[in-house]
Amino acid sequence: MKNIFIINGGHAFAHSPGRFNRTLLETTVSYLQSTGNYTIKTTQVGDSYELQEEVDKFVWADVIIYHTPIWWFQLPFGFKEYLDKVFTAGHQKGIYKSDGRSRSNPAINYGTGGSLHGKKYLLTTSWNAPQEAFTLKNEFFNQTSVDDGPLFGFHKMNQFIGLSLLGTTHFHDIEKNADVEKELTKYHHFLDQHFN
Repeated sequence: MKNIFIINGGHAFAHSPGRFNRTLLETTVSYLQSTGNYTIKTTQVGDSYELQEEVDKFVWADVIIYHTPIWWFQLPFGFKEYLDKVFTAGHQKGIYKSDGRSRSNPAINYGTGGSLHGKKYLLTTSWNAPQEAFTLKNEFFNQTSVDDGPLFGFHKMNQFIGLSLLGTTHFHDIEKNADVEKELTKYHHFLDQHFN
């Protein structure tokens, strides 16, 4: 039985109540529970949390699933604060040992000091931007994908702590033109690819 840690990085702020990412978290839990093959822990970053407990969840998990909306082309501030605090608390406590370099040759091996090798992560993001903003010539993101553009640093962060990527899926045009039923069907297929 595998251990799955699911994090909802969305939280209420201004005109964003965080319903879609809450739905993704609930859908993920329901899907995994239905298989009977997984032990699940969750965190909602908008709720209170205890740092060592969160560190322990990362160390315990075989797979970390991140669900996050994207605000102003970045993670929500509460999710970024969560990651900063939890990863800092996890220094030499199971998340990472160092940045990987040695004093004798500090120019090499940066990013190799993570402690979570052998574990994987999965990422979903939700956007107001339509998919075409990333794929069409002369559109806003210049044909740069979510993963190679706005989320490049997020993927490097996970590599730094030793995680390897299991998969990503991105939900577009959620604020203005959401077809939640269609998106959840897409998401079920994505989960089937990785957990069935």
